[in-house]
Amino acid sequence: MTTHKPTSPARFDVVGIGNALVDVLSTEPDSFIEAHGLVKGSMALIETDTAETLYAAMGAKTEMSGGSAANTLSGIASFGGRAAYIGRVRDDELGHSFAHDLRALGVYYSDAKASSGDPTGRCLIVVTPDAQRTMSTYLGASGTLSVEDLELDLVADSHVTFLEGYLFDQPAAKEAFRVAADAAHDAGRQVALTLSDSFCVDRHRDDFLTLVHGGVDILFANADEITRLYGVADVEAAVAEVRGACELACVTRSELGSVVITADDVIEVPAEPVTELVDTTGAGDLYAAGFLYGYTQGHDLAECGRLGSIAAAAVIGHLGPRPGLSLAQLIHPS
Repeated sequence: MTTHKPTSPARFDVVGIGNALVDVLSTEPDSFIEAHGLVKGSMALIETDTAETLYAAMGAKTEMSGGSAANTLSGIASFGGRAAYIGRVRDDELGHSFAHDLRALGVYYSDAKASSGDPTGRCLIVVTPDAQRTMSTYLGASGTLSVEDLELDLVADSHVTFLEGYLFDQPAAKEAFRVAADAAHDAGRQVALTLSDSFCVDRHRDDFLTLVHGGVDILFANADEITRLYGVADVEAAVAEVRGACELACVTRSELGSVVITADDVIEVPAEPVTELVDTTGAGDLYAAGFLYGYTQGHDLAECGRLGSIAAAAVIGHLGPRPGLSLAQLIHPS
């Protein structure tokens, strides 16, 4: 079985770069989706007025620090891994709340905050009775992340730099990704990318393909994202396309589990059982967390995939994108 051995010693296992957002979640009927003209199961970027309207219409809300990469880093910390995060917030109430929450979860996050410009971003997440999540995102300060916001010392001192696909909606962030990827490789480290969302893939297919085929070592995608990336009809065809394009690719398939693809092998990983499906928010983020935790600890790829499945199953059993329990205790019960 293929086993990864981490490179030279590093301060962190994984550093993530992503949209620093405060998540606002509520459970609503399908009629809410229709009434507000939302596309069920998608992520849409919204402006200030729309954000205020949706926020006012949502019922009982749960608020917490969020963003896809931040969710992944929180999961890695919950396993006992060493995680760091780079993301832009404003020096405002939500920005301070975001930083406090992330640090409380054991993730390193610097004190640097923007003193001017857009306020801290937020993601409004509507969860329908079928556990699907529909996200309306106001990027705010997070969307203005640029090369100047990168902490390249963290990149050089982390085994893996994890890039969040959602950030590709901003040109300055695309350039920051390229600079971070080059810095990681110059330091002998690796780069991982999550495609984040099928609509995000549609918007940035060419840029993603360029990264996957030249700047990324580890790719994370679900079945819809990977088939849209290559414009093919099924996962099997996409597997054939991505095989060998990067060192390895992980494709999640909901209840069918996942596949881990290398140039020489395709490893099938079963899904972990779930007692009750409550909310799919964060399932892909936590799969990446489990996989990267195992990967940076030197486990074989099948075990990395199993850890990803355990983390994903833990998060979809309750409301919100964080597992709500110690993932370390799930794999090492006392």
